[in-house]
Parts: sequence; C-alpha cells; structure tokens
Amino acid sequence: MVRCRSKLPLDGKRLELLKEAFPKVTRVAFLWGSGGPRGNLPLTEMEAVAKALGLKLISLEVRNLDDFEKAFARAKKERAQALITSTGGLIGSQQRQVLDFAAKNRLPAMSPNSEFVEAGGLMSYAPNYADLYRRAAEFVDKILKGTKPAEIPVEQPMKFEFVISLIAAKQIGVTIPPNVLVRADKVIR
Repeated sequence: MVRCRSKLPLDGKRLELLKEAFPKVTRVAFLWGSGGPRGNLPLTEMEAVAKALGLKLISLEVRNLDDFEKAFARAKKERAQALITSTGGLIGSQQRQVLDFAAKNRLPAMSPNSEFVEAGGLMSYAPNYADLYRRAAEFVDKILKGTKPAEIPVEQPMKFEFVISLIAAKQIGVTIPPNVLVRADKVIR
C-alpha cells in the first residue's frame, strides 16, 4: 500500500503518474462527468496539474450516454496520446466502451479504480477501499458503543493502491518503465 504524501488532488496525482510512466506524452484527454457532486472541480484541478507538467489537457466532458462518441471523436481529432478518466457513475457504467476506445487507439489509460485495470485497462491509482471499509466498521463499532458521531473526527483516505496491467501494456504496445513498475502495489501479468 502506498501512503499518500502528495499535496496533489487525486486526479492530479493520476496525471503525474501517467506522465512519469510516459514522459514523451504531451496531449492527454481527460474524460469526466460534470453532473457529479464535485461539479467542474475535477477539470479545474486537472488543468492546474497539466499546466505544471507542461501538458495540453483535452477536456472530454460527458453528461449523458450520447456524449461518449463525441468525446472520443474529439480525442482523436486533437491527437490525444493518453487518456485519464475521472470517477462517476456515468463513466463507470460505460467502462467497456472506454476500455475499447483506449485499446483500439493504443492510448495508455489511467483510471480512479482498480476494477478498470482488472477489466483490461492499463493503470489505476485510488484509495484502498478495503482499508476504508475497515475504518468505517471501526466507526460503526464506536457509535454502537456509545460514541456520538459528532465526536468522531473526519478522516481522509491514507492508503492508496497503484495498479498496473502488463497485459494491457502489451496489447497497446507500450513499456512501463522499471522506476514506475516498482512503485506499483499490484502488477497484473
């Protein structure tokens, strides 16, 4: 498990890891849903990190199922060299379509959940959900033993997992540098 020491928002950290794995990439498509609880914040955060890394960020906003084809067409038109996805039910519900697009266009893709990698994607960086569920169970236990919920401090995730699929890397014809591969918590071979 990787302990998060970065001050970057998670989407930004994913972009940083993608750039580290593929230093020659200069144009990254960011597939995100604006209808979520965070509004346009994922895009704002990603733009700041992309600028700092010297990357052109191609915003692929989706609001409904019809937007995916338009977003993919824009990524191709603007010659995206990599793809990063944000979280959200709409994007998650179209995981297969996103994976197929990335594979067909030989785009290294980064996602916010390991299920993406297990389904055929290249990389993910996300909180360790098993740890989050364990912590939630501890909170429930405290509440059941009489602690008032207001007395329990709010916590941010502290353990994160970086997952890489060498199967997907081979499929799209890329090599993951050893310095990135060694940082992975899980490598799918």
